[in-house]
Amino acid sequence: MTRVVLLGAPPGPISPPPPGGQPALPAAIALKSLPGAPSAYDRLLAQAVALDPEPTTIARPGDAAAYHRPYGRVVESRDVAGDLRALADAVEGAEDNLLILPAESLVHDELIYQITKAKRGAVALIVRQERQETDEDAPPEEEVPIEEAEPEIGEKVIEGLPQRTRAGRGRIISVGTAYHAVTRPNAVLLGPLHLHQRHLQTLAEVARELADMAHLFGPEDDVTELLVLGLVRRGVSVGLRGRRDLFFRRVRSQVEADEALTEMAGYDEDRARLDNAVKGADGFFTTFFVSTYSRFIARWAARRGLTPNQVTLISIALGLLSAGAFSTGTRWGAVAGAILIYFAFVFDCVDGQVARYARKFGVLGAWLDATFDRFKEYAVFIGLAVGATVSGQFGDGEGVWTLALVALALQSVKHLLDFSFGAANRRKAPVPLPTLDLTVADDRPLREALEQRRVSRNTGVRGLLKLWTKAGKFRPVHWARKMIVFPIGERFAAIAITAAFFNPRVTFLTLIVWGGVAATYTLTGRILRSLA
Repeated sequence: MTRVVLLGAPPGPISPPPPGGQPALPAAIALKSLPGAPSAYDRLLAQAVALDPEPTTIARPGDAAAYHRPYGRVVESRDVAGDLRALADAVEGAEDNLLILPAESLVHDELIYQITKAKRGAVALIVRQERQETDEDAPPEEEVPIEEAEPEIGEKVIEGLPQRTRAGRGRIISVGTAYHAVTRPNAVLLGPLHLHQRHLQTLAEVARELADMAHLFGPEDDVTELLVLGLVRRGVSVGLRGRRDLFFRRVRSQVEADEALTEMAGYDEDRARLDNAVKGADGFFTTFFVSTYSRFIARWAARRGLTPNQVTLISIALGLLSAGAFSTGTRWGAVAGAILIYFAFVFDCVDGQVARYARKFGVLGAWLDATFDRFKEYAVFIGLAVGATVSGQFGDGEGVWTLALVALALQSVKHLLDFSFGAANRRKAPVPLPTLDLTVADDRPLREALEQRRVSRNTGVRGLLKLWTKAGKFRPVHWARKMIVFPIGERFAAIAITAAFFNPRVTFLTLIVWGGVAATYTLTGRILRSLA
């Protein structure tokens, strides 16, 4: 379960509110175009209840009555300091993950799901500053290097919120307030924040410490902004997430809600959910020759009630049929086997996509998928070796059987190395981030410590690995690195192509040579990462 806390007291405006309507409580804002015309708060509360049967709403005493519902609980708070203390009380000692949302949020279900299922221990939703288009004939503006830039109290506004966050590529670097200055802020924290249970004690501690400093903050400082400030300065790596192809807005008036609903209607939430069902780290062959259409098979299967395990059984059946076709030793048998193994792999991808699209996950399914991937592959090896023997093309077939056993042993060792390294790497403690006391008014000491950390991590073996990682920004290098490790998509493609156009001996030689290169590359990388 995920514990949910809704913040019912939005920050004050940093600039004059836009024309077109007075601010209103989300409980009084009607979402007129939605079925039943629920209030913005009722819709969000229904989304929260799907995660937490008793979500907590923190609200001002004068507004608390508007937030009371038969389910959930309302905690009254008079000011930001009270909000922070109430939040600390709500999460201290909790054994569940935590999701914090502004009560005026209008958000897609899928975006909530993706935030709560992120692998990072802490994730905040942000929007970055848009790059300004400049006249091509105008001379470029000279920008002071960030190392020489002075911290500032950000006054720019994005969607009614102050731009006081410095975001890097993958995490929040620094956060500011009306008191805390930030070096070159470039993003805004929109409000949603998800935390793993292991960070909740730290959250409770910084919330209470920030509550004692509340007199230093401005009315525009958001509770989420303050919390992320505290977490970052305590050395917690807070990842960042943009809205991408999903919708999120904070609606503060009826006019804003009507405009947001119109904008929201232009988003295809189901397509975003379907795209999210496809793993982003797949190999070259899977990305360009399978996932381009397999997601639509997954949606079709999910809407007709097929379970991931049933799709896995289809994949297994196709794999065994492929092995049987290869074992005939005929040219048409080889072609049929190649087609069948391709579609066995397609359905191997579809089962995971069905699980992610339909939210049907299980230990049995994960075990079946991992186990029978190897089973199908090795069954095909046997089918190819039997076919080579039956055809008589290679005498008694002893040489082909030897190649088959070498290919099988090589692949087994490679999988053993992958799983063992993965288990060992999960136990490796991450390098801690620098910390900074909350009373320090600007982030220069934090940035200096981060720079020293970066320099120390860019030497020796670690520096070599960092350089290789940076090379992945170039698309040819990125896909070459994906292919060289010989993932399952590339292996099944190699089997299908070489078996259909050549013979089993060529197939096994391809698997051994490419697999040997992959094993050498992988083992080298594992050793270097272990030493780094």
